[in-house]
Amino acid sequence: MAGSNILHKIKLKAGFCGSAPDMGRGKSKMWKNITHGFHCVKGKSSHPMEDYVVSEFKKLEGHELGLFAIFDGHLGHDVAKYLQTNLFDNILKEKDFWTDTENAIRNAYRSTDAVILQQSLKLGKGGSTAVTGILIDGQKLVVANVGDSRAVMSKNGVAHQLSVDHEPSKEKKEIESRGGFVSNIPGDVPRVDGQLAVARAFGDKSLKIHLSSEPDITHQTIDDHTEFILFASDGIWKVLSNQEAVDAIKSIKDPHAAAKHLIEEAISRKSKDDISCIVVKFH
Repeated sequence: MAGSNILHKIKLKAGFCGSAPDMGRGKSKMWKNITHGFHCVKGKSSHPMEDYVVSEFKKLEGHELGLFAIFDGHLGHDVAKYLQTNLFDNILKEKDFWTDTENAIRNAYRSTDAVILQQSLKLGKGGSTAVTGILIDGQKLVVANVGDSRAVMSKNGVAHQLSVDHEPSKEKKEIESRGGFVSNIPGDVPRVDGQLAVARAFGDKSLKIHLSSEPDITHQTIDDHTEFILFASDGIWKVLSNQEAVDAIKSIKDPHAAAKHLIEEAISRKSKDDISCIVVKFH
């Protein structure tokens, strides 16, 4: 990869999803035959909004890159904010990004997590899940994630999940092999060491010995049957299935309006979490 001068040229216009009236709305934007937009709503919790979003197209080395991400913070928003500012830069700095994109993403996830842990006094004890999508020249999509934010693609009206929900119950053996445990208290979700409801995350220094920040990665080809991709935090997926989410917005042409409608649908189903949603439409 070229040096930092190129990275300055691709500085992200990323959005913080706040609760003020003028925050949390990503007006729809178009690149060629693709439109994208986002919306965010603060949940019922007493703490400030902890979600951060990236939704942007950038040119790099003769290619068009669509950069999309949901960072869902917990125990504070500083780690999610750091990821919004730095994770894509770190991925694109990897020397093998163009030749081995998956390896570049894995290396960047690891190195970014290491820096977050080193800066825990500044960034706090919290952490963040992440789902990231890199769309290359409108044709190839690479999705990576840690935690339970999710990416879903609609093809011919059928929902296809592109990410993996990293639930403690599914990774119980791995957590126990690292010396941790998974609680299973009636009336509550399974939690790592009785605390965290995801098995993989950035940060969380006090739990990191029992957690992983290793992403699951999938590759997709965008073809004539691809209608849209949506990225959303778990506040959507606790109350809506993948297919229900696709069905709720498939007839809405404007991506920001679609993201807003999907969040409103989740709230109507009693979702109480902070919710962030990006919709990328192919026309």
